[in-house]
Amino acid sequence: MYNIKTLNKISPIGLAVLPADAYTVSDDCETPEAILLRSAKMHDYAFNPELLCIGRAGAGVNNIPLDRCSETGIVVFNTPGANARAVVELVVCGMLMASRDVPGGMAWLQTIADDPEVAAKVEKGKSQFVGPEILGKTLGVIGMGAIGYQVANVAVALGMNVIGYDPYLQAEFAAKLSPEVKMTDNLDEIYPQSDYLSLHAPVNDSTRGMIDAAVIAKMKDNVRILNMARAELVNDDDLLAALASGKVFRYVTDFPNPKTAGAEGVIAIPHLGASTPESEDNCALMAAEQTRAYLEHGNIKNSVNMPGAYLEPSGKTRLCVICRKGQDAAAMVTANVAASVTEVRGEYAYSIFDLNSSAEDILVEKLRSTDGVLRVRVIG
Repeated sequence: MYNIKTLNKISPIGLAVLPADAYTVSDDCETPEAILLRSAKMHDYAFNPELLCIGRAGAGVNNIPLDRCSETGIVVFNTPGANARAVVELVVCGMLMASRDVPGGMAWLQTIADDPEVAAKVEKGKSQFVGPEILGKTLGVIGMGAIGYQVANVAVALGMNVIGYDPYLQAEFAAKLSPEVKMTDNLDEIYPQSDYLSLHAPVNDSTRGMIDAAVIAKMKDNVRILNMARAELVNDDDLLAALASGKVFRYVTDFPNPKTAGAEGVIAIPHLGASTPESEDNCALMAAEQTRAYLEHGNIKNSVNMPGAYLEPSGKTRLCVICRKGQDAAAMVTANVAASVTEVRGEYAYSIFDLNSSAEDILVEKLRSTDGVLRVRVIG
């Protein structure tokens, strides 16, 4: 019986894949083998020794202490693409709101809602909220992953010209991309052509604050910038200065903060990117399935801190070993091996061994006592 702890409300659609005869799911378990969560913050969370994995029902994992998880052999999963459609639709909504001042018009209307002459005043005052159609305009998409490629395809269907950028474009998404999308390996080709710019890049050392004063200076006047990816991609001070000068016409963000939430020219959305019932179901389902696959079989898919690995069962006992790169578990597991796989990612390696017999206690203890070995599991 596996114990699963939930730190947020998880969709029943996802929990349904964890059979009651093998899993106990609750929000108060003290010694879980797995944790399922959405946005709960775990940086101060005390890990119990039994904890094997954490399933994040969503893409972002900034609420999870990845380094600490890795060093204790805890596998962290996320659910890339499960909420993609929800975010894509919000991007389209953001483009339309940035084109015509729909939020401003609605807010203005509320100030005259009780006026008997409201209809006449609407006709007289509506011109201040006029904006361009998106048909024939150019959209630049930075990051062509599970969300970005769909944004590009939808924009093409809406009659826009689309330029995409992604130096790490996966074959899976390239194959689904509309042939009308023009790809470039030079961001400086995107900035001066884009009437709209949609950000879908991950946050790392090379992308943090990438939209700054120098980059904005390369853009078209009155550009509309959409950020449904991560707040950290944009330098807020430079962006606000560009809005004040008129260089940037609108900034749409799903990640408001004290600087941007009430700023002139900012359309701040309260983090609604994945807030659809379908998205929550999809994310929960994927997180639960990945957690179950790891607990029952040791297979890893969509981990953000460990290598992915899959091995079809072929022995009596399965031995799973997480260690630092450079430590060769295969050199210590040599007898009775029916099949094995070892994968490396970054500073960590993961091995699965299917044994023809039970794992000997002396071998398990030898592995656990070896420097650089972070986690040893015996399944079956």
